[in-house]
Order: sequence, then C-alpha cells, then structure tokens
Amino acid sequence: MSFDSLGLSADILRAVEEQGYTAPTPIQQQAIPVVLQGRDLMASAQTGTGKTAGFTLPVLQMLSHTGDAQIKGRRPVRALILTPTRELAAQIGENVTAYSKYLKLRSLVVFGGVSINPQMMKLRGGIDILVATPGRLLDLEHQNAVDLSKVEILVLDEADRMLDMGFIHDIRRVLAKLPAKRQNLLFSATFSDEIKALAGKLLTNPASVEVARRNTASSQIEQSVHFVDKRRKRELLSQMIGTGNWQQVLVFTRTKHGANHLAELLNKDGITAAAIHGNKSQGARTRALADFKDGGIRVLVATDIAARGLDIDQLPHVVNYELPNVPEDYVHRIGRTGRAESTGEAISLVCVDEHKLLRDIERLLKREVPRIALPGYEPDPSIKAEPIVNGRQGGNGRGAPRQGAGGQRSGAPRQGGNGQRSGNGGNGSGESRPSSRPSRGSAANAGQRRSGANAGAARSRKPSGE
Repeated sequence: MSFDSLGLSADILRAVEEQGYTAPTPIQQQAIPVVLQGRDLMASAQTGTGKTAGFTLPVLQMLSHTGDAQIKGRRPVRALILTPTRELAAQIGENVTAYSKYLKLRSLVVFGGVSINPQMMKLRGGIDILVATPGRLLDLEHQNAVDLSKVEILVLDEADRMLDMGFIHDIRRVLAKLPAKRQNLLFSATFSDEIKALAGKLLTNPASVEVARRNTASSQIEQSVHFVDKRRKRELLSQMIGTGNWQQVLVFTRTKHGANHLAELLNKDGITAAAIHGNKSQGARTRALADFKDGGIRVLVATDIAARGLDIDQLPHVVNYELPNVPEDYVHRIGRTGRAESTGEAISLVCVDEHKLLRDIERLLKREVPRIALPGYEPDPSIKAEPIVNGRQGGNGRGAPRQGAGGQRSGAPRQGGNGQRSGNGGNGSGESRPSSRPSRGSAANAGQRRSGANAGAARSRKPSGE
C-alpha cells in the first residue's frame, strides 16, 4: 500500500515524501482511513511504529479541506492535541510542521517551563492546530487567551497516561471547554483494561485499531534479565558499558534522587553521564538531551517521564536499572529502542526486591524474559527481599517519590511555559514534570462523556509531567 491510496492530498503527500517516507506503516494504514471517515478512534500500536503520523496526517487533511474559508480573520482552534509531557508535545509539533509544509494552516505548541506571554501573543494571531500539555492549556484558557469552543477534533496522545489519575482532573476540565460534537482520537502504545473502560465513556461508537497484540514490546528488541544484588547494580552496569564499549545507553531509575546519584557514580567511574527528570532546570535538560544525541555523553539516566517523549534515532541500548512499579511502563521504557525497523537491546538489572515486579511484567507480556547469568555477579541467596514503598526500595535513604506510578503527587509548583510555534520547529527541550500516579484502577469511575464533562470539578495540582 502507498500513501496516495489513503485519500491524502497532493500537498500532504509531497511533504511526506520529502521526509523520506514511501509507504505507510500498519498503524497508519488502519488509522488514517478511519479518521478521515470522521469516526472516533481508539488506536494501539507499539512505540516507533508511526502513531504520530497516524493522526497528524488525516487531521491535516480534514482541516485543509475546509481551511481556506478560515484564512481571513482570526482562526479558531479546530484541532487540539493533548500530550502528557513537553518533549512529546514538541515532537508532535515538529511533525505537524513538516507534514503541513505546503498547507495554509497555522500550528502552535504550548507547554509549561517558560514565559506564558509569547504563547498568548501567538494565539492572538489565530491557530488551526494546537498541541498542548493540559495544565498550560488551562492556564491560557483561564486568561482568556484561547477559545476552545470551535474544536472539531480532539487527540489524546499517550492516552493511557492522559486518562490516569495524574491527569484526569485537568482532562475533565478541558473537556468541559470543548463543544459536545467533535471527533475524539485516542492513541497509545498500551491500554490497561481499566483505561479502556474509562476511554469508552469518552468515545461515541468508536472504531478500534490494534497493531500487534496489546501491551507487547517490539520484536525488534532483544530483552534480557540479569539477576544481581542491589548493592552491585552500579558495578555491573559500569562493567557492561565498559566491556561492551557502549556509546549510547538510556538508563531508567524510579526516582529523581536515584537518577542524580547514579549519574554521579557513573561519572566517577569514568563513564560520561547526565540525569534528566522533572526537577532539572530547562537549561540542564536541554544540554543533557543534546549531549546524549550528539555523543557528548554516553549515558542518559532518566525517570519514567522520558519514556513518553524521547525520540532518539537508532538508540542501541536501554537498561532498567530499577524495574517500574507499573508493568505498562516497562513497555514504554524499552520502546525507546528498536524503533522504525531498527534493532535494540533492553536489559533489566533485577534484585531480590523486584522479583514480583518482574513477574507482573512477564504476565503483561505473556512471556518470560530470558535470563542471563554473569559470572561473578550471582545474587547472594541469603539476602531477603525488602518492600518497595513509594517507588523506593527499602534502605535506599531519601529517594524521591516514584514518578509515573505508585508515588504521592509531588506538589511541585506549576511553572509558566513558552510554547514554540511548530512552524519554527517546536521546542524539544522544555522541562516536563512527571505525574505521580495512583493505581490505574482508581481512575475507572473518573471519566466524563464527551458532552458531559464536569466543569465544576475541583482543580487538582498540575501533574508534574508538564
């Protein structure tokens, strides 16, 4: 199948071809026709399979078809794309810019972290497509800087995260600002049963697209588990990086403090490393990402926030220094490698405290992850498991609450933000603050029908992923 068989305009096809794409991926083949029919959609596909183009291309097609009448005068926001993190918002904005190169459409990316005033100025000029994090969008709406009453299409990217309890209160407030009649598109790599039930309340007679089995990892990723004592994890990681001469490794920890500490230890071992998480300044985050992509550092140590926005071409290695509390987060973490037909390696360093977490992950994957024993690093059988509380393993000291799942909300103060017009390429370096997420099941009754969101719901603190 080719892109020109999907009902896209010549201008969009020209832009797609200039990006080097010749044939649609399976998720694009299935999702694009459904969106062009105007139907609500719940779409699930592994990371790195082209989900973003699966909604941006048909949205651009639909808006451009009726867009000429809107060129004169102030443009209302007609497509709203919500994401949980700033990095992901910027990434989507860049894609919108690339694919709309030959269209008379305006787009803007807005998120927290820098001044709100430039965003307000750009919105006054009129925007067709708005890519936003929920908290910053509500800030703009509160200041009457954005009118959402003409939105025709709502997209929730990483919908499972957007509908969990870390974001649901802000999502409900956004829904209350939108017209009842609109098209809703939900895209994610994973959908738990609870989130699927909640999403069903938002959609009307939706189509469902599922590429590969739900909640699975890409077959391009070689997964393995290394059992090792907690106190020897850093030693083993340093040895693997050194002996394997790994030049680009993404390492995941549960906590912000743990990420900082591990990066410091790796640097002491002579392995250049930096940490990235919601408490890092925008400048530090920008430098860390740029250095990692350019080869200035070998290791980027990240909390789960990075699993929902980092897009690094041909990343060869992902290491779970600590397993996530939520099994679906494992799929998102390792999905940073093995993207777009490339192969990758995902290694998990598992101590006795994490055996239950590993069983939960394997239950989700419906397979056992291969075990690899490294001589000299066999676990001490006399060590007893300690409970993992709020994302911390017992005895780890003052680790911060886990980001993304299981912890208490951090309550970090909300920051202002400077979105970038996606025509300028977006801003991939804005700071995101990860949400601390209660169990997914607790969200089951929080959904709102698309015409009946509760505008009077009490405003919660912003999820720190924005």
